[in-house]
Amino acid sequence: MNEASTAKDALVAGNWQAAASFAELNERRRGRIRRYLYEHPRVMDAVVALSYVLLVAPTAVDAFVSGKWLAAALLGAVAGALFLRRFHPVGLVAFVAVMEVAVTLLHPWGSNVSTGLWFSLYSVAVVHTRRFALITMAAATAPLALLYLLAAVGPMENSFVQDQGANPADFHLLTSIATGATIALSNVIATGIGIGVKQRREHEQQVAAWAARTARLASVNERNRIAREMHDVVAHSLTVMISLSDGAGVVVRKSPERAGEVLGELSRTGRTALADMRRVLGVLRDDAGTAAPRTPLAAGQSLAKLLEGFRTAGLPLHYSHTGPALPNDAAFQLTVYRIVQESLTNVLRYGRSLGRVDVDIARQAATVTIDVHDDGAGGSAHRTDDGGAQADASSGSGLPFGTGQGLAGMAERARIYSGTVTAGPGGRGWRVHVVLTCPADERPEPITAPSELQGKA
Repeated sequence: MNEASTAKDALVAGNWQAAASFAELNERRRGRIRRYLYEHPRVMDAVVALSYVLLVAPTAVDAFVSGKWLAAALLGAVAGALFLRRFHPVGLVAFVAVMEVAVTLLHPWGSNVSTGLWFSLYSVAVVHTRRFALITMAAATAPLALLYLLAAVGPMENSFVQDQGANPADFHLLTSIATGATIALSNVIATGIGIGVKQRREHEQQVAAWAARTARLASVNERNRIAREMHDVVAHSLTVMISLSDGAGVVVRKSPERAGEVLGELSRTGRTALADMRRVLGVLRDDAGTAAPRTPLAAGQSLAKLLEGFRTAGLPLHYSHTGPALPNDAAFQLTVYRIVQESLTNVLRYGRSLGRVDVDIARQAATVTIDVHDDGAGGSAHRTDDGGAQADASSGSGLPFGTGQGLAGMAERARIYSGTVTAGPGGRGWRVHVVLTCPADERPEPITAPSELQGKA
């Protein structure tokens, strides 16, 4: 399996985990009954149809007893059609609207006849746009509302009045208007509920998509972080170990004791690199029984050991620190450590005829400056783009060339602390200049001016 497919699998896994976590959150928000109905949509359809049957049962029974069995049959047809509300919501609205008008003409003043439109309009609003849902609601409401309007003041007025003595004209007018208004209002409410449910579902989808994007970004950032750490550990350790091996081969005949010291440093560098590799890769292990320790590198305490290791490898190293100590922030100290490590690794790898290598760290207020400068010959010819991308094989160093990621890694680390990295020829050799901004909680408190103190007094 190549690296591209592995990265793709990691991204897919991250998206799947984010979607699964959000789905689990939604499951917890739903109650037991709602969760069951959500998982069994056909059962929900049966509940809707049964609810409609219960609501129109008085009208159906009264119509059947009165000999108007066709009206009862039409109500039964509407109940059966409600099972199709998920598949053909628009067609269902048209069918229910026609059936309700027919039932009203056959059996006027039946109770809850317009209930079928509630469920069908809700189904339309859930799956279609708000504009389409409102237009559909208006088109479905108009025939039945117009029917009651004509029954109130139009030519159908007398056909809806069964007993003029019991139903005076004024009462009949008010009843028709109230019924039409109630039907229109109930349809508006049903459509509004459907629109609200659709918006909530869209919001959940947007949040799920955001969670997936966040997981994907976190996966990419973590992969880049691991790749950056791996580069720093491997590039530094292998460079130092190769240099120590070459040095031991030169001095073993002349000074066996010195060669033993060099070999001891070689062993220590290898063990340190192995520990760092386990620490970096520890985040990729999920089984607690075999996971490597994930404690961060104590960069502040290891900086001196790092410099001593480079001295043992043969660098004429001079170190100075001015100003207050570095902030007591593990991540910031690790950034300084890695920048110094990468800079000196490039010096060891590509520097020729080195007479002096200076490492200067200075802190002034909230700014930390790192300068690494050597006087090696031909620095610009060998260290453009991490000293490796355009390194000359005739340099004679015998060390492996870089991959062009060192300067990019330093720049990425510096950007975390609003910093900049400048690398290039500096006099006779090569210079790396880095400026970092201390973390906000590690910055010194501003000194209040005397005039301000007098003003406050």
